[in-house]
Order: sequence, then structure tokens, then C-alpha cells
Amino acid sequence: MKAIFFLLPLSVIAQEILPDVVVTANRNTEEAKEVPYTLEILTAEDLLENATRTLPQAFLNTPSVLVQQTTTGHGSPYIRGFTGRQNLLLQDGIRLNNSTWRNGPVQYWNTLDAQAIDRLELIKSQGSVLFGSDAIGGTVNTFSKSSNFRQENGPFSGGAAYYRFDTNSESHLGRIEQRFGVGEKWGIMLGYSASDIGDIRDSGLGTMRGTGYSQLSHDLKFEYAFTPSQTLTLAHSHLDQDDISRWHNTIHNPGWTQGSSFTTAGTDLARDYDQERSLTYLRFEDTNISSSWADRYQATISFQRTQDSEFRVRESGRSDTRILDIDTFGLSLEAGTGNTVWGADYFLDQIDSQGFRNSVPRPSNRPIADDSTYESIGIFANYTNTIGQRFTYDTGARFTYIQAQWDGYRPDGATIDQIGDGSWDNLSLSLRGQYELDDFWTIFGGASQAFRAPNLDDLTGRQFSLNGLDENGSPDVDPEKYLTTEFGTRFNDSEFSLELSGYYTFINNGIVRIDDDMGGLAATNGSEGFIYGFESKAIWNLHPQWRFLAHASWQNGEQKQGGISDTIRRLNPLNGALDLRWNASSNHYWVSGRVEAAARQDALSKLAANDTQRIPVGGTPGYVVASLYAGWQISEVLQLNLALVNLTNTAYRIHGSGQNMPGRNTTLSLKFEW
Repeated sequence: MKAIFFLLPLSVIAQEILPDVVVTANRNTEEAKEVPYTLEILTAEDLLENATRTLPQAFLNTPSVLVQQTTTGHGSPYIRGFTGRQNLLLQDGIRLNNSTWRNGPVQYWNTLDAQAIDRLELIKSQGSVLFGSDAIGGTVNTFSKSSNFRQENGPFSGGAAYYRFDTNSESHLGRIEQRFGVGEKWGIMLGYSASDIGDIRDSGLGTMRGTGYSQLSHDLKFEYAFTPSQTLTLAHSHLDQDDISRWHNTIHNPGWTQGSSFTTAGTDLARDYDQERSLTYLRFEDTNISSSWADRYQATISFQRTQDSEFRVRESGRSDTRILDIDTFGLSLEAGTGNTVWGADYFLDQIDSQGFRNSVPRPSNRPIADDSTYESIGIFANYTNTIGQRFTYDTGARFTYIQAQWDGYRPDGATIDQIGDGSWDNLSLSLRGQYELDDFWTIFGGASQAFRAPNLDDLTGRQFSLNGLDENGSPDVDPEKYLTTEFGTRFNDSEFSLELSGYYTFINNGIVRIDDDMGGLAATNGSEGFIYGFESKAIWNLHPQWRFLAHASWQNGEQKQGGISDTIRRLNPLNGALDLRWNASSNHYWVSGRVEAAARQDALSKLAANDTQRIPVGGTPGYVVASLYAGWQISEVLQLNLALVNLTNTAYRIHGSGQNMPGRNTTLSLKFEW
């Protein structure tokens, strides 16, 4: 195993865009280069080499993904123009999205410990048919680390310790993990991570006081083999974050000026978040059964607990506290035979909600209706077939039924709690295909429907969001519907790889927030619109020791409400990156130089233009940032990584974020294995 790890740097430099690895985010096992959609795969080694601290930051160098960061401890990737509850996040195939996720960017992607991830897969513009509501912009499936007991012989034991320090914020991050068991019989993986993140600084704002926070997490995975094909898995993970400040709203934000663009200063005395999330699941799978209805199946039962609290003190001294406790129960069964997969899933959210003003209970301050439930039932099927030797198509369908009930809804002006309910159903379809022009060129494309029923935030939510305004739900909203078409081409050989793709998403009946004439925003249907874009990625193996990578993406979009057209919020500006990597012939060390750039984004929606604490008046300035990355495999058990990020100390902000990115920063990490 250590010998394989020792050769990783060479394998990275020799890779194609879509290497011969198996992907499972589509609920089936296929070679990555054979799937008819755009796919990104990142491994734990990629995260280590790129000095990745959080899950959202893993996508900082990914085409058509804008990593919005309201603050250091929050992050919400925009995948092909969609974010938050319009993208689906999975952990070991279990959905983490729940019915309280609000409109726009959310902080919950950062409640999954990036250091505990073994591999992650991003499938763009695909997922609603297989995984249900929310998977519009894309589906991200993260796979947690395991003992890999089936690859061992006899009793085994091993582990790793990881430490990272960065100079910009003087942050410390550490993880220790231990695995042990008996090869091909059972295995256990234990992990513990801790982070002490300091305040970041840059040349434009200086020290951004209050952007630091602390985080603790632990994880466990036990796997037992009944037979060579039957595996029982029991897994648990827990993450706790404290004192994450929504910095841009607070008095610590003095406002930022760059050229003709500027943001306004914050006014809140405090706005802090505490978050906890845990997931426990039990899974049984058999990969080789003798049955007329299936040759494999997997059954999973899961339980998640999320605790989310927000404390805000306005300029006047008025304080507001909002607390959410969400319990999510899940059941799923999937089976397959050959190239066909089918199954069903069920999820139930149970929500307790509290609101306070000046420490006094205030029902109208609840972030979601109290004593509410949200149930979803889905039945799906997917079939893949090859016609001749070069054409493969993939077709799928999903029926969804969703029911919501609430007992403790207190809208503005009401003196007693109101009860309510709603239910929705939908059939979504997907058809995609791929044709091999020759041994190197492939074209692919297709169309996928997506459906997002109103969640409890749409129906009963009350959030402090855009520039401090109150966002209120409405029990009368209806489901959103989407249709995405995509066409692309790939070229792969041993020296050069290229992928080009374009997409167009139609938006129907979108739920948006409009001015309620009472100083806030209210949810309503009626938004029609579209988002389209293009992306490209190329890898050129110039020499056995040299690799060049380049990618670029661009998008545009429009929404129409009440006959008035407006720009889609937070469109990703034209952006891209160049990366040149050198590996020593000994495979002991490597160096990579990277330049990332984004154009100015001044195509702003009305709401975005009013969000002046985050988005500069006149638009977000463009930027060019240069960085160096290096790694040294000191021995079979010791690895050193160095990142010199933002070498020119450029002051810049990713569009839609609430803070600037760190200025010049040196990140040093050390990994020791045994």
C-alpha cells in the first residue's frame, strides 16, 4: 500500500481528464470517460496538494463552479449558476440537504469535514432523477475514508497524522486517524480533526477581525464481511463549529474600495453562528446475488441531527436569537441487474424551532415553523444500453411525492400560531447519450428534468439574509421545474486530453423573493428564466515530467418576474486558470505554478445590486492571482506540502462573497503515516 502511495505524484502528472476510475454518483459503476455528462473527480491527495481546508474550497479550481464564501467558516458553491438548496450534497450516497435550507447561499456544505473525505465526485446538471429534489446545478457525492479491509491480508493496523499551518491567519488544523482489523473479514477506521482558524487579512482591508472560528469533528466506520460479496457498514460522523461571524454585516467590516467599486460598511454589533451536524447510518450490501430480479442490492437506514443557532445584535442594540433542531430519518433501497438500477428512498425531517428577541421568546422570530415535518418518497429507475459498438444511451425516471405539515407558524401580525400542510408530486425524466467517433474522440449530450418542491423555508421561513433584510416564506408557493440540455465532446489519448461542453437550463415557476412593501422580502412563484454557459478543460503531458493544465468557463442568464426581466443573481464571471507542473524523475518531489483569473462581474440583478455589503457597487472587480504549490515525499511514511498562495498579495473577492480572499499566504502541511 505504501508503495502505491509513493508513486502517486507520477500518476497525477500522467493523468487524462477522465482517468480510468469507477464512478458511483450515478448509482451504477461506470468508467468515468464513458458517462454522457460532465464529471469532476477529486481524491484525498488532490485536497492535500491544493491545501484545501473546507469542502467548498475543494472546487476553487473547477470549471463552472463559483465558490461563494459569505465568511471564512461558510461556503456555498454555485454550480452552473445554482447554489444552496438547488444543488445536492451527499455523504456516502446519503443526502445531507434538508427542508430548512434557505434561498441563496447556505453554510451547511462546511459542516462536512474535508479531512475525512477519501474521494468526491461532482456531476453537473444531473441528479434529480436518481437522487430527488434539489439536484439542479449538480450533485456532489463525498466518500468517507475507510479501513480498506478487503485489500488487506490477515491482521492489519495503520494510521496517519496530519498537521497544517498557514501564516496569513495563523491557523492550525490537525487530524489523526487509525485503521485496524482483519483482512477480508472486518475493519475499523477512526478519525479525529480539530481546527483553530484565525482572522484572515489582505492588502485591501487589513485584518478582517472576527473571521476566525473553531471546529472539532470525529468519524468512525466499521465494516464487516459476511461473505466475499456481502458487507455490513456502520458509520458515524459528527462536526461542531463555534463562533462563525457573518463578518460583512458587522461593524468589523469597514467597507472595501478598489478603483471605482466599493462595498458598504457593516452595522451589526454581532452576528454569530454555531453549528452541529451528525450522521449515523447502517448499510448492508450484496454485490453478487443470484436472483431473477437483481444481481446486486444495497439497503441503508440513516439518522442525522442538525443544530443551528444564530445570534444577532443590531446597531440599535436589539438582539435576536434563532435556533433550529432538525432530526432527519432516512431509508433507501437500490438494486440492479447489468446496466439497470432501480430503487426507492424515504426521508423525514422533524423540526423544532425557537425565536427570541432581547432574550424573550418571540414566536414570529422562529426561522422555520415550530413542530413541523417534511416527508419525501421517491421511486426511481435508470437504464444504460449500448447500440452497436460506439453509441451508448442512458435513460431514467423518478416519481416523487412530498408532504409538509406545520403547527407553529407565526407570520407577522398574527397573535396565535397557525397550522398548515401541503403536498406535491412529480415525474422527472432524463435521456442522455454518448457516441464514440473513433478511439479518441467522443461526443455526448442529452436532456434532464429537475423538480424542486417548496421546502419549509419556502413555506414558513423567516430569515435574516440579503443585506440584513427579513426574508419571509409563503404557504402558497408551488414547485419549481427545470429542464437542462447539454452537449459536449471529449478527446483523450496518452499525451493530450480535451473536454468542451455547453449547457442551457430552462427555469419554470421559480420561487423568488420580492419586496413585500413592509421592509422585507416575501416568497412567491412566477419567475421564468434561463441560464446557459460554456466550459473547457485541457491537459497536455508535455514530457514525462511536465504537465500543463488549463480551464475556462463563462455563463449568462436571465429571469423574468411580472413581465420585468432581470439578470440571474451571482452569475459566474468569465474565469479560468493555467497550471504548469513538474515532477522530479525520482518521484520524490514536485512543483506546480498556477495562475487563476476572473473578469469583472458588473451584470448584477436588482437584489444583487442592493447587497452592497457583499457585492461592490459597480460590480465585483476582476483579478489575476499567482500561486506556487510543492510537495516532497521525504520517505515512505512522511510527506511535506507547501503552498505559496497569492504571491503578489492581490486584494480580491470572489463574486458574491462577504469578505476578501486572504492576501499573501504560506501554507505548510506535514503528513506522517504508520
